Amino acid sequence: MLDKTVLITGAARRIGAAIAEHLHKTGMNIVVHYNSSAQEAHELVRKLNGERRDSAIMIQANLQHKEYYSALIDAALEFKGSIDVLVNNASAFYPTPVNSLSDEQWIELININLKAPLFLSQLIAPSIRKNKGCIINIADIHAYRPLVSHTIYSISKAGLIMLTQSLAKELSPIRVNAIAPGAITWPEEMDEKTRQDILDHTSLKRTGSLEDVAKAVLFLIRDADYITGQIINVDGGRTLYS
Repeated sequence: MLDKTVLITGAARRIGAAIAEHLHKTGMNIVVHYNSSAQEAHELVRKLNGERRDSAIMIQANLQHKEYYSALIDAALEFKGSIDVLVNNASAFYPTPVNSLSDEQWIELININLKAPLFLSQLIAPSIRKNKGCIINIADIHAYRPLVSHTIYSISKAGLIMLTQSLAKELSPIRVNAIAPGAITWPEEMDEKTRQDILDHTSLKRTGSLEDVAKAVLFLIRDADYITGQIINVDGGRTLYS
């Protein structure tokens, strides 16, 4: 049993929820951050507390706006008195073709995907340092090779990788690492031909699972005492191809 308390942003659905459930099974307490997915967050927290009493809470915050960051961290710290791990998972994702992108899209994608991880890490660092904990950022393989028509998103994830490396230096001895998922879940609007083309350019010729990402997070928390400033690609070998 790992007696740690973890704050996971964007934890109500998909990858965030899978991380929350996987870490909870090891004995960790979970702070589920959400923005608009209140029903999903409530159901997840109810499930976790049903498995182990008083082991999870939910906190709402819109990460577009920095004025909510301190309240989120304060509420997370109040749950068990400290935070051992921060998982910056919350992410906005949608196309922004260069010929039609806007300031509003830039602000939303950069604030949620890059600004929030920076300032949440700054705010939570004293607790994590005291507990010899770590910070894990959920990046994307498109931080290395841009996704067509997703210019701002790709920029934000590339910045998150540099943020990971910068924080690993500046916040030492706090360990700061990132995970870059590949084909784990498909965007709803992606057609079958595009999906197959991605799989054809993936060494393992299949999609990964949410559990694959969650297992990598657990590894970085539990088994990676001498790893910091690194990016683990959970992509089935997708980044081996151009």
